[in-house]
Amino acid sequence: MAAGGITGRAILFTATLAACVVSTAVHAQAYPSRPITVISPYAAGGDSDLSGRNLANVVPKYLGQPMIMTNVVGASGTIGSQKVRSSPADGYTLLIARIGSQAIIPALDSKLAYKWNDFSFLSVLELNPYVCVVKADAPMKNMKDLIDTLRAQPGKLNYSSAGAGTIQHMGPQYIFNITGLPAGAAEHVGYKGAGEATTALLGGQVQFMCTNMTTIGGHLKSGTMRALMTTTSERLKELPDTPTARELGWPQLETLTGWSALYGPPGLPAEVVNKWTEAFKQIAQDPDWLKGNVAIGGVPAIRSPSDTEKFARDQYELYEKLGTTLNLRK
Repeated sequence: MAAGGITGRAILFTATLAACVVSTAVHAQAYPSRPITVISPYAAGGDSDLSGRNLANVVPKYLGQPMIMTNVVGASGTIGSQKVRSSPADGYTLLIARIGSQAIIPALDSKLAYKWNDFSFLSVLELNPYVCVVKADAPMKNMKDLIDTLRAQPGKLNYSSAGAGTIQHMGPQYIFNITGLPAGAAEHVGYKGAGEATTALLGGQVQFMCTNMTTIGGHLKSGTMRALMTTTSERLKELPDTPTARELGWPQLETLTGWSALYGPPGLPAEVVNKWTEAFKQIAQDPDWLKGNVAIGGVPAIRSPSDTEKFARDQYELYEKLGTTLNLRK
């Protein structure tokens, strides 16, 4: 009797264990079983917001669940980034990573709450051609005019950015450095996002801006802004009359490019990473996503998780070196 009871309990235990294993497997395969929240760490209308919404437009076709965009702004993108870093590693809270919040600021600020690699890497999304612009009615007609004005009247002009440590902030500093201008050649004015920084230029609060094509392409097309230079290796087809940095004698500036990527909290399960990897293989060919990139001025750049991590490392090391050269690291 006792032996039979033990045997019965053993069978019950074995059956329960098997059921748990099956339940766990089914649960893992079910990802995602509810909407996915994706945080943009910058304001609405900026590069990360536009990139995320372009992705959210096609994700339901491949994952079967909606992707809900949420803007968590502040501290140059680090507040939203930290929120994702500290979220549960279940794949339901993800981040639109940006060059500023995931490469530049970690490279410059040793006291930041997170490091460049404190995340799970899913994929790069797109690259953003980098362009220096002024208002259409500005007296500076080309890049030489701008540099000459900065040299003749240091500190008189202002330039806008999406915040300290963003590519809109660091790009001009790099330009000043390689053209022999002091770091204070122009006054930096930071805003909550690229959209606000663009509005400041159009409103005359600042005199120039170096930024990604993502947020200013429409203004260049409509003629309210004038492009002075791009950092792409070849002239952009949208800006055939705008010279490249290499043409102007500054090939070093080709390393300046904006980008977006999709990150998750550290320790994402392999099942979640694999699900996204398979989805991205299809998204890379999706006509709606590709069309959306054209609209926002992005160059599609989907990569594997390992290649995304290498790309992020290279970008981090670039700004770590630049920050050291310009004495901006702290």
